[in-house]
Amino acid sequence: MPEVPERMTHVLRRRNDPVVVQTFRSTVAAVLAYVAALRLTSDPAPLLAPLTALLVVQVTLYATLTNGMRRVVSVVAGVLIAVAFSELVGLTWWSLGLLILASLVLGRVLRVEEYVPEVAISGMLVLGVTHVTETAYVRVAETVIGAVVGTVLNLVLAPPVFVQPASAAIEDLAGRMHGLLTDISCRTAQVNRQEAVGWLHEARRLDQDIVRIDGELSRAEESTRLNPRVRQGELARLVLRSGLDTLEICAVVLRTLCRSLADLAIEREGEEGGVYPVEVAAPLCELLNDVARAVDGFGRLITAQVSASAERAEEELAQALLDGRAARERIARLLVEEMRRRPDRWQLQGALLANIDRLLDELDVERRSQMLAESLDRHQERRRERRQQPQALWHRIRGA
Repeated sequence: MPEVPERMTHVLRRRNDPVVVQTFRSTVAAVLAYVAALRLTSDPAPLLAPLTALLVVQVTLYATLTNGMRRVVSVVAGVLIAVAFSELVGLTWWSLGLLILASLVLGRVLRVEEYVPEVAISGMLVLGVTHVTETAYVRVAETVIGAVVGTVLNLVLAPPVFVQPASAAIEDLAGRMHGLLTDISCRTAQVNRQEAVGWLHEARRLDQDIVRIDGELSRAEESTRLNPRVRQGELARLVLRSGLDTLEICAVVLRTLCRSLADLAIEREGEEGGVYPVEVAAPLCELLNDVARAVDGFGRLITAQVSASAERAEEELAQALLDGRAARERIARLLVEEMRRRPDRWQLQGALLANIDRLLDELDVERRSQMLAESLDRHQERRRERRQQPQALWHRIRGA
């Protein structure tokens, strides 16, 4: 089979990029909205329709629907206020000020969020023209056309689901943590101050990655909402979100562990040997390797798309945790002896052991299953409450 050119594979990878998706859909929606407005309104240059389509069309279907509704509500509210002001007082400096104030307050009350200024803008544009009623009709019509075209486009051509990129980013984060722990385990016996401080800096950089991945996961969660291409979007969102939360805690613990190793390395600077003697460093290396395997297995478990792959990842994670706990008991006895030999370091030794315990606990399979079950229960409870709200409102109306 002939190989696909590298440039072509790059294009195929980029076709689901949020920037590419947003650019293509916005362009198509704007052109279609302009053509529709030319046919449905009397405006010879209905540029408000494509402008609305540009503002409405988002990367995800859920964002497109919510933006379209807020945009239409904001324009209609501004137009209604302008019509009322034109009938009562006309355009003066003080009526303009009152209109802007009323529009901004009404926008906040209607919760149109980023479209609050649009309420005032629509009101001012309509108030300043001669034929208020005709201008108001055209402005509302073009806005509705742009919003409808943008929404229909995303309904007909459903936006891509961004779960896979978020999943890959989470797995990459787990891989980086695995690499850092593996590097630490290989150099425990001979680590110097520079290496230990480098580990600490690398652990701190994980925080920046988590912030970026959190944004990608939020976009992935939004892309599954109301998307007809998604069958089990809720479960995927909960699994990935709970997994990222666990890795975020592990990153904090790993940073603290690196801080302890850096402090130990700084204290021993100029002395012979590494941070620990060989009889302690060897089992500590084994323990850190087991923790690294557990982190890697956890990352593959929460991002596994196929059941067989998930089962294998869960088995590997369980075995790594079992080996890690056994190695932890051995290193605990050795660290007790080390603390007796150097009692001035008991706090650093205890912190190192406590951090390893926390990592093993956070990655525990049973703990994760319990957390996921609790998340599902909370999600189902919130859904029941949302379904009951309209019924409760209707009962209150009937009772009144």
